[in-house]
Amino acid sequence: MTLILPERLAKKQTTQNKENDTRPESAKIPQPTGWRIVVLPHKGGSTTKGGVHLTDKTVESTQLTSVVALVLETGPDAYADKDKFPHGPWCKKGDWVVFARYAGSRVPIDGGEIRILNDDEILAKVDDPKDILQVY
Repeated sequence: MTLILPERLAKKQTTQNKENDTRPESAKIPQPTGWRIVVLPHKGGSTTKGGVHLTDKTVESTQLTSVVALVLETGPDAYADKDKFPHGPWCKKGDWVVFARYAGSRVPIDGGEIRILNDDEILAKVDDPKDILQVY
């Protein structure tokens, strides 16, 4: 059964919940289920190499098109299949990873988005996200 709230009530509850929420930001990260991994795409810099300041909209769109992300959480079954991953996990919490541009599910958050990927959608690990060429 789905609960449908009137629009004005839903907006009021959302505003109240945000104002009263004292949990740390790390507690607000969705906990992945199964073999899924939650990543935070790299935002990049706020200025170009030439020193031009980028707008918030440009920085946000750069994050949306990013293929590099920080691993925030891994699900309990991520990399558990020994036949599929005979050498163990490809990444762990805190690693910077590369993934396909349209991979995973996008979840909007304040200031951008996070993505929920399957464990086999990770293409590579990198030491520094700045090593991967960004648009700006």
